[in-house]
Amino acid sequence: MKFPRVQFIKGAHKRLKFGHPWAFSNEIQMDPATKALPAGSLVTLTDAGGETLGTAHFNSHTLIAARLLTPAGDAPINAAFIAERLKHALALREKLFDRPFYRLVHAEADGLPGLIIDRFDDVFVVQPNTAGMDALMGEIAAALTVITAPRAIVLRGDSAARGLEGLAEDVRCFAGSLDGPVPVEENGVTYFADLLSGQKTGWFFDQRDNHAFMAGLSRGANVLDLYTHTGGFALAAAKAGARAVIGVDSSAPAVELAVKAAKTNGFNATFERSDVFDFLESAAARHARWDVVIADPPAFVKSRKDLKAGLQGYRKLGRLCAAVAAPGGFLFVASCSHNAPVDEFIAAVTRGVDDAGRRARILRTSGASADHPVHPALPESAYLKAVTLALD
Repeated sequence: MKFPRVQFIKGAHKRLKFGHPWAFSNEIQMDPATKALPAGSLVTLTDAGGETLGTAHFNSHTLIAARLLTPAGDAPINAAFIAERLKHALALREKLFDRPFYRLVHAEADGLPGLIIDRFDDVFVVQPNTAGMDALMGEIAAALTVITAPRAIVLRGDSAARGLEGLAEDVRCFAGSLDGPVPVEENGVTYFADLLSGQKTGWFFDQRDNHAFMAGLSRGANVLDLYTHTGGFALAAAKAGARAVIGVDSSAPAVELAVKAAKTNGFNATFERSDVFDFLESAAARHARWDVVIADPPAFVKSRKDLKAGLQGYRKLGRLCAAVAAPGGFLFVASCSHNAPVDEFIAAVTRGVDDAGRRARILRTSGASADHPVHPALPESAYLKAVTLALD
């Protein structure tokens, strides 16, 4: 099959030829025929002279106009192609983890741009975040069925990225069925995830290593876990032997799942539904203190125009958290905003600590766990960053 040809402007192809997986709209010759291609079309990319550069998904209406799938031109992008990429992704995860709970596909880094797949044993959550991947949902499900024999496949088509691609929201069981939240096993703790209604795909596998590190600092400690979601840091701390644990989140369904997980594991942890900033201001007023304070907020910087306000938010969070941290305590703050540069994020948090009249040392900076690999040409896709501080 011959795909439509999409040409680069003269000289604009060099970045892609040397490993970058994207072509931007201002690099493409946007003639009327190219502009008329349906969003998500499979195309063969060429340089200005007609030399083949590869097969890609194309959308003329987005800044990232083309996402490279393979260097071969006119390549069949079907269930067999996807299955081969899934086999490679699965082989890596099976080397990293001994239990089937992880991010199976992390978009470009796993050779499937615009596609996220999280695995919960025999249930898979698929996020097709581009028009091209959305059009391949049937092939994706077929490939998963061949490789893993899933009990259910959940389509989570509700990301902000889909709106930029011109896609409608679509959340449902694409194959099989679910009768409620599913268990998640991580670091010896059983959690619960609502795959149809929870945040993102229902669970945050990216914090696995950070959960374990902060648990190590929590033995015998009084621990506060802010934006606890379904209890990620809180229950890891409880398992590690924390003296007391409280988790705070504004979502009632998330708090209910955290409470359920605490009971299932037999942990002594309490959870409170509250706005985090309100909780912290109230706690500071009554002079409450915790040995370990953890804050893993939602994205404060959703776009570049939000950077200034978002950094101010991280500074405020750092100040309020430092105000309730006990002398000699630890503070962990994370950011999932890829638009917040790591140096500016850390500077904002540490300025906030200084605003609270506290001194701090940086013990550790960290990112996502190994099931979230980064494409070497897309360092900006390393969205998660976190800093752990030792306070005076």
